[in-house]
Amino acid sequence: MVRPLYRSRSMARKKRNTPGNRNTIIYRRRNPSRAKCALCGATLGGVPAKRPAKMKKIPKVSKRPERQYGGRICHNCLKSSLVEVSKDL
Repeated sequence: MVRPLYRSRSMARKKRNTPGNRNTIIYRRRNPSRAKCALCGATLGGVPAKRPAKMKKIPKVSKRPERQYGGRICHNCLKSSLVEVSKDL
């Protein structure tokens, strides 16, 4: 039986042939899904798909776009909401 941390399905499995000519399974952490828009569900550009431990090591300006609602709402939804607000004024 493998170690408990490798039993999770969040670990990707690859079959490899070692230099000693043995077939083994290599375990590695899967990449998470891409960030989605809170309104329409489209994938967000400029937001990396990384695990939380890797995201901590990335600078803040690389984690999300530097605009209003950056990293939460896609540019199309933001544009349409700003147009609606400007029409009300």
